[in-house]
Amino acid sequence: MNEAKNRLPVEPIDRVTFPFKRFLRIEAAAGGILLVFTLCAVIASNSPWSAAFAAFWDVPVGFQLGAFEFSRSIKHWINDALMTFFFFIVALELKRELVLGELRNPRMAALSFSAALGGMIVPAALYLILTVMGGGAGLHGWGTVMATDTAFVIGCMAILGDRIPLSWRLFLLSLAIFDDVGAILVIAIGYGDPLNWSALAYAAVGLVLTLTMARLGVRGLPAYFAIGGLIWLAVDASGIHPTVVGVVLGLMTPARSWISDRRLHAILNRVTAYPPGDHWSGDTKDRQDLQQARTATREVLSPVERLEILLHPWVAFLVLPLFALANAGVSITGADFNTTLAVAVFVGFVLGKPLGVFLFSYLAVQIGLAVRPPTVSWTLLAAGGLLTGIGFTMALFIGELAFGSDLLNSAKLGILSASIVAGAAGLLTLTYVTRRATLRS
Repeated sequence: MNEAKNRLPVEPIDRVTFPFKRFLRIEAAAGGILLVFTLCAVIASNSPWSAAFAAFWDVPVGFQLGAFEFSRSIKHWINDALMTFFFFIVALELKRELVLGELRNPRMAALSFSAALGGMIVPAALYLILTVMGGGAGLHGWGTVMATDTAFVIGCMAILGDRIPLSWRLFLLSLAIFDDVGAILVIAIGYGDPLNWSALAYAAVGLVLTLTMARLGVRGLPAYFAIGGLIWLAVDASGIHPTVVGVVLGLMTPARSWISDRRLHAILNRVTAYPPGDHWSGDTKDRQDLQQARTATREVLSPVERLEILLHPWVAFLVLPLFALANAGVSITGADFNTTLAVAVFVGFVLGKPLGVFLFSYLAVQIGLAVRPPTVSWTLLAAGGLLTGIGFTMALFIGELAFGSDLLNSAKLGILSASIVAGAAGLLTLTYVTRRATLRS
């Protein structure tokens, strides 16, 4: 009886919400839903309704205030606005790991950073070599093969379960995060429009205002979301891809909590010191203490953690599936494919990514720049490097910016086939390597 009183009351609706919340906490669920939406996009793009499906994403949506009109297609709203939240989450995860997690150790961080750097440079180099040898078509798309899909990699790690050590999981996850941040820099530098310096100045003012609000102790999230929206509009008008705003604001988010654990306990002890009874009605000291406890329990989590908890389900189960549905469709029937480009993308991911990850990791350790965790053997690192060839989300994202309509289908074919092969090869190889290690022990 007492144990039941230690929990919140259970309502009939909880029979639906509790299983749903458990589902959302399953790491593989996000990757599974992303896969389902990808298949739906491919099927729809090759169905009798393919023209209507493609036309839907080009429908303009926007608003008008007097002479000012702001309109984008549905696909652009997904790719430019909703995906900003994805990159915001990526930056939050990176900030948390750098300040509170395994990456606090500079040499551990250097291993992931070196691996990510190799996983960007080597596949891009292979891609450029193959496209030049094939006539140069699609040369501008070198950034397509540079990033790893975090959602699918997490899903693969969830499938592997406890077979792989925690340090390897953290290495691969932080590698994927560095990859995504690197991809955003590639987008900003390689695929932006001519700069509008006035708009950039407005964006800078917005960032300064954000820092000032934080210094003054403004803690309301709606205020920061409003300023973030204005910064996004300014960057969008500046010629830089607006998803960069997600990375910048994510890295600016504080990773330390406002309320210490000691202060939280002191405030809660003051509330629990009241005897049972009706203390919370009216403008009383009792109710003020209760409201202060509510604030303390919220603020004991750092802004980074609070925002991750708030936004992660929306990004994983809404933003990324919508992105896949809008961008993953590739018309196979009757399409004129550029074989050289598709092969260049495929080789860049399946061969270039794992090769770059392993070589740069090995070099970083050998020259003393980085340290390899004792539980992560070189064999395990090489096997896990195969998973980094799953490019999907970021590859499609950059492909939409880099390729024209005549080459985009070919690039998508290379991306999808490489992701399938890399995922299958990584899972099979890791299963074999970890099974052998278990048998030896």
